[in-house]
Amino acid sequence: MTTIRTFMSDDHRRCDDYFAEAEQALGNKNLEAARAAFGHFRTALRAHLECEEKTLFPTFEAKTGMTMGPTQVMRMEHEQMRALLDEALGALEAGDTDEYLGIAESLLIMMQQHNMKEENILYPMCDQHLWAELPAVLERLETELCPE
Repeated sequence: MTTIRTFMSDDHRRCDDYFAEAEQALGNKNLEAARAAFGHFRTALRAHLECEEKTLFPTFEAKTGMTMGPTQVMRMEHEQMRALLDEALGALEAGDTDEYLGIAESLLIMMQQHNMKEENILYPMCDQHLWAELPAVLERLETELCPE
């Protein structure tokens, strides 16, 4: 059976793949391809963050009563990642690849640390506490992340 941990971790990998495409395009000196790949990455990551904030976190908080714990930390980190996404987009749009690469490095480090916390702490907690509602929660998450 699919779990929240496996489903959301798979989505982390999907976002990571788009991010890597942007880096690879820049490495090939193809700014337009980098902009396109970063656009896909930005859309996918923002959808992932919004899905967690709109569905997963509130469901977990309602079930556990924990509103000041891990979900609060994740929300703060989401805001920091959104700010870096916007800064990176601005740098790419301006054609400032050096600026982009610096921001992208900060974003990558933040995402790696964030994803580790979610995948090893929060998602297993969600699976444990939301086990009875797991099929319904997964269906909602899938609908939000994969609307086609």
